[in-house]
Amino acid sequence: MKRRILGAAIAALCLAGGGRLVAAEAPMVAKVPFQPSDVFRLNQAGTPRFSPDGKTLVYVRTTQDIMIDDGRRALWLIDLATGDQTPLASDVDGADAPRWSPDGSRIAFVGKGRDGSRQIFVVWPATGRVAQISTLAQAPTALSWSPDGRTLAFVRLEAAAPATLGVPLEKPEGAKWADPIKVITGMDYRADGLGYRLPGRKHLFVMSADGGEERQLTSGPFEDSGPLSWSPDGGDILFTSHRRPDWEHDPLRSRVYRVSVSTRAVSPLSAGEGPDADPVYAPDGRHVAFLTHPDRRRGYENTHVWIMDRDGGGLRDLTPGSDRSFQAPVWSSDGQAILAGFVDHGVSQVGRIAVAGGALETVASGLVGDGLDLPYTGSSFDVARNGTLAVTAGDAEHPADIAVVRKGTARRLTDLNGGLLASRTLSPAERITVPSTHDGKPVDGWILRPPNFDPRRKYPLILEIHGGPYADYGPAFSSDDQLYAAAGYVVVYANPRGSTSYGAAFANEIEHAYPGHDYDDLMSVVDGVIARGNVDPGRLFVTGGSGGGVLSAWIVGKTQRFRAAAVQKPVVNWSSEILTNDLFAWMGNYWFGKYPWEDPASYWALSPLSLVDKVKTPTLVVVGEHDLRTPPAEAEQYYNALQLLGVPSELVRVPGAFHDMAARPSHSAAKSLAILAWFARYDTEVLK
Repeated sequence: MKRRILGAAIAALCLAGGGRLVAAEAPMVAKVPFQPSDVFRLNQAGTPRFSPDGKTLVYVRTTQDIMIDDGRRALWLIDLATGDQTPLASDVDGADAPRWSPDGSRIAFVGKGRDGSRQIFVVWPATGRVAQISTLAQAPTALSWSPDGRTLAFVRLEAAAPATLGVPLEKPEGAKWADPIKVITGMDYRADGLGYRLPGRKHLFVMSADGGEERQLTSGPFEDSGPLSWSPDGGDILFTSHRRPDWEHDPLRSRVYRVSVSTRAVSPLSAGEGPDADPVYAPDGRHVAFLTHPDRRRGYENTHVWIMDRDGGGLRDLTPGSDRSFQAPVWSSDGQAILAGFVDHGVSQVGRIAVAGGALETVASGLVGDGLDLPYTGSSFDVARNGTLAVTAGDAEHPADIAVVRKGTARRLTDLNGGLLASRTLSPAERITVPSTHDGKPVDGWILRPPNFDPRRKYPLILEIHGGPYADYGPAFSSDDQLYAAAGYVVVYANPRGSTSYGAAFANEIEHAYPGHDYDDLMSVVDGVIARGNVDPGRLFVTGGSGGGVLSAWIVGKTQRFRAAAVQKPVVNWSSEILTNDLFAWMGNYWFGKYPWEDPASYWALSPLSLVDKVKTPTLVVVGEHDLRTPPAEAEQYYNALQLLGVPSELVRVPGAFHDMAARPSHSAAKSLAILAWFARYDTEVLK
């Protein structure tokens, strides 16, 4: 596989040895380790979009605001010739999802309207004028311009009247009654991060780019979704949908559809034998690229880039020999290639795939996503007509900035955290690979050492485990891990079997066996770090969230080698988890092959709660109060059992938080500080 790596950077940054970004000619200041309050000072860049002429970039800058305990999103422009940056539509709060008009004169985006609702705005970059053009009842997503620039398409919820059961009593005039009962009639009624859904279904709409009334294109008891892609002649729009009669029972089988803008006729294009998604027309309109994978009812499959003719024929997998998963396909301007994101061994990249066939060529590497608390892989990118890439780039010491990549050479255009990082000593991530004691398979991990690390000392160690489990960590910024390192710990995280970016076989080694030998992989990584020296084997600690919470609870049920544990948003009882989370329609079928009532013994054998009577390790349990992915009852079951068994334990509930407990900066810091305090309580030495 040919690779081109992100190279030299401009502005105030340059590449140091080993590809690590450092400040160039920064003034000498006294540096201190990363501080908990620094979570309010972090900035990050996302969603870069080229103007049609390729001379300007718009991106979304997120700045944490300590006064509202949340991030503020705003649009910024970058002149690629001069590097000058300009704020855009600064009076609109929560600006997001920018999209250039085909002639480059306007940018459409979504922001908060005067009443606080999410609405469509248009801004003229040349003058800075901005106008709200919609007054929608529900928030729009998946904005897309028509080729002639006259129309905007989007997806929004078409609200429906709530279901009723029985005839309600009539409330006397002026009486103050409780809210009426709510009747739920389907399976897709709640989602983590959103809560309980409003009644109705999401459909496609269009409206004039000058504002006015919206016009509905799709309807029915189905869920339609973006991204949306207009045909070059503007006659129809591609989208994905679940339009089978029993779609709620089989939600992973979506199809690519097109809808006629004039007649509203909907027709399927793809077969829909897997989760077809992200359709996009070729520049000449003759072909459609999309993402899909065969549905084998397994926990993990690689998603590949496919193309088909405009009528749905000529289906072809463009990456049949690849053992990696792709995302966000974009056609090159000449229609000869498709660019797509992928992750390889924990490193986020962009690949170029020739439509005529040929090897995957990596054209950018070292991308990062939009997370700040944990080092998950991710990326955002765009491609200009001349082939230049705009990417979100960073590393363990730098949250996402904007860089452009042309013919293997990269220029970093932003330095959003330069002021903060100039006064902080952060910990770089050193990659390690160790053989698993189970079968010798190599397992990747990354080590962060305390600032001002002294190789003559012995340090305590924190094993931090990623969630998913079908996910992966990489050398990306993590406020949690930086705070752990700043507190004096060696931090290690790893990608045990079950992790993605190492091939389908490696991911599916935990199929119907999770937790399993991923435990052996993690213990091997810990032993590998100890073998390098500088770690006190008697001062080990473990934590992780979601899938990492599963494994943390499993670990303390299997071994007593850790001084203390922090089990975050765990699953401890698979039977209750499968039937109470927001993914219950498919999780049991894909992860276990059976439902709890069909094979209760297997469900119990893989539940950390089955080992709770073996736990002696002091254990902190942490969960978001509104978590719908790993509901609070899972954490409470575990805490209650530990209390009954007399194991030192405490329960931390994060108010108002869904599965993402770090959505608010104050919660992110408080969670990390609580974990550090818990570990310090059970450490026999004072950390210096």
